[in-house]
Amino acid sequence: MFTALSIALLALPTLAQAADETVMIAGTDRQIPATITLPEGDGPFPFVVMFHGTGSDRHEAGGGYDLLAPKLAAAGIASARFDFAGNGDSPAEYLEYTPSSGMQDGLDVIAHMRGLEQIDDARLGLLGWSQGGLVAMLTASHTPDVRSLVTWAGVVDMTGFSPEEYAEAQKNGFAVVEFDWRPALNRSLAWYDEVRALDLAKDLAGYSGAVLAIAGANDDVVAPAVTDTILAAVGSANKQKEIIAGADHTFNIFSGDMAAFDRLSQLTVDWFKSSL
Repeated sequence: MFTALSIALLALPTLAQAADETVMIAGTDRQIPATITLPEGDGPFPFVVMFHGTGSDRHEAGGGYDLLAPKLAAAGIASARFDFAGNGDSPAEYLEYTPSSGMQDGLDVIAHMRGLEQIDDARLGLLGWSQGGLVAMLTASHTPDVRSLVTWAGVVDMTGFSPEEYAEAQKNGFAVVEFDWRPALNRSLAWYDEVRALDLAKDLAGYSGAVLAIAGANDDVVAPAVTDTILAAVGSANKQKEIIAGADHTFNIFSGDMAAFDRLSQLTVDWFKSSL
């Protein structure tokens, strides 16, 4: 995923209007920074937990999750967005991050949300962007009570990902991963071993909740055709894909033209409204 603090600051006026609360959740394995957005009123509200992409944080690319949260709240849907280990405000090292650690952190955030009196525990949705989509799908496949799942450019199969990095990780215990938009991260050998062993398509066969897979037609990071892989894998009868014309992997959020991202947001809000 791509993010830039200078562009994310554009979301601050929206944040100021939203009923946000930033918390540090005492998770199973680590402290988890999270931002919770609640609709006006007493509830109980359905809720969505958001999983961010590689090298990003809970605000997401261009502040994308910060922009989405108040739109969900306006539709009567609560949400929580959180930092994976080693990202954002997480006090943990990135070496702790793997798909399974991301899933556990997500489960801890779900449990925290269910401890709030404003939350309807049974009406749970998950959202994931890029590799966050992989972790959200993994979580849904192992959590029978997830009612609805949305992926933004979600990735399914990373079994052959970057053999050069994998060789470096096998030699040193980690690989140094460079980014254009943030300092480098040390990605653990455990991460590479997990993604190579993961058969997410097989796992998804046991998920029977609603699924919406969204991609940009011009995505050159995760092929738009992966949406078909997701729909073919899930056991749900209520499943749909949307391909947004002209959109890249970040749905053009850095271009200054918000039309694709606005379409993405509306599709997501409408889906959760109808499926939670």
